[in-house]
Amino acid sequence: MTARQEARPAADGPPHRDDVEKALLLAEAARTIEAPGLVLALSDRNRRTYWLDGGARPEDAPRYELGSASKPFTGLLLAALVAAGRVRYEDRAAELLAPGHPVHPSVRAITLRHLITHTSGLPGLPADFYPQALPRWSTAPYSRYPADRVVRAFLRARPRHRPGTRWHYSNFAVSVLGHTLAAATGTPWETLLQREVLDPLGLHGTRLRPGPPPGDAVGHRRDGTPLPALDTGGFPAAGAVRAAPPDLLTFLEAHLPEASAPTPALAAAFADVRRPLLRRGPGHAHTHTLTWFRHPSPRGPVCFHAGATLGQQMFLGFRPDTGTAVAAMCARRVHRTDPFVATVHALLTERL
Repeated sequence: MTARQEARPAADGPPHRDDVEKALLLAEAARTIEAPGLVLALSDRNRRTYWLDGGARPEDAPRYELGSASKPFTGLLLAALVAAGRVRYEDRAAELLAPGHPVHPSVRAITLRHLITHTSGLPGLPADFYPQALPRWSTAPYSRYPADRVVRAFLRARPRHRPGTRWHYSNFAVSVLGHTLAAATGTPWETLLQREVLDPLGLHGTRLRPGPPPGDAVGHRRDGTPLPALDTGGFPAAGAVRAAPPDLLTFLEAHLPEASAPTPALAAAFADVRRPLLRRGPGHAHTHTLTWFRHPSPRGPVCFHAGATLGQQMFLGFRPDTGTAVAAMCARRVHRTDPFVATVHALLTERL
């Protein structure tokens, strides 16, 4: 296995002396992770270093399934639409989705902000999702639960907690947000994300639907058996993004304070998604932004989000104070005890 380094020096400057150190750090981290298709990608003030399984070139790497690491894309879309005056964070989702439809008082109170920050009171998935998903749990659990069913489940929901009072991670809520933004703008979520986020940022290789290999990575079970591409059904806003390592670094670099946003709406959106918004976790020790988990580190706060699909794993993170960003991915879903997430998190918080 080989480390590959891509330095992008400023036009008037020589390569940084620590480029080789960065490549060695990535190679050291890679040795602790046993997974096919492993990629570690680092941007340090826009200078990129990669470690790729087999020494492949970054530009030849396939697109990986982001799973839940798609949520920062949806959150950024929401923030951009708010900045453009097309929706408000405090808009009530039910009123945008189905004006006049009778709903539970707690559902009526759920805002767009509640949906993206996992404070809506909704469960992780609709209650009626599981019976239909169990026969396909290891291959395609979302595929037969379409968008209209997600919306219906939301409109008849009975949240356990009043919106805004508790944090509970919810694919259901973020998926409802995607459908709500589509209803509010009269534009499909995929078109909205493409037009408002992907195209302005130049993420021309990023896709919202699966494609064939070798363009898309093939996921694997722990025993090495290949798996079909993820079909998100009616939950695309929570997990449908697919991207290759260079596009992921571009996305993360755009979040850094010194980056120049391509539009005024995105400039305001990036400021919004970096800002600490609520506290969560044991003792409320960790903060959460509109879209990112936010933890302390010796070199300043770290914003990150992990994602997993049936056969792939993803980690995205950046440190605003130092201009550092890391994207890591592999073509096998890792077990909770596997070192993938812990190693990459430590790389960003302690080593770089």
